[in-house]
Amino acid sequence: MKQVAGSMKLELAQFREVAAFAQFGSDLDASTRQLLVRGAALTEILKQKQNSPIAVPLQGYLDPLDPKEISRFESLFVKHIETNHQHLLDTIARENQLSEETEKSLRTAIEDFLAANEFKKR
Repeated sequence: MKQVAGSMKLELAQFREVAAFAQFGSDLDASTRQLLVRGAALTEILKQKQNSPIAVPLQGYLDPLDPKEISRFESLFVKHIETNHQHLLDTIARENQLSEETEKSLRTAIEDFLAANEFKKR
């Protein structure tokens, strides 16, 4: 979890710094816009309901979604994972970290879920 939290902290810090300066200028390059999109998605996913933690952040998969859709995505995806991929949650809890194999399985589950469901895009 430390490896995931470390990269999230860095991305959120960069987002906050760039967001403050982006208010003053409108001409942003593609990488800066992507940083703002990713930061907004991370901020939305971290707005969790009480007693409903998300086990693993969804690194970049939520970037194309409209920020208003992230909450709906979160609730549907959690139900999907608990119903169809409980073994992934058990593995993450048991290992207390993401192995390459577990991360690959999680990415596949996310991609399949996004392909099977309709969400508003940015």
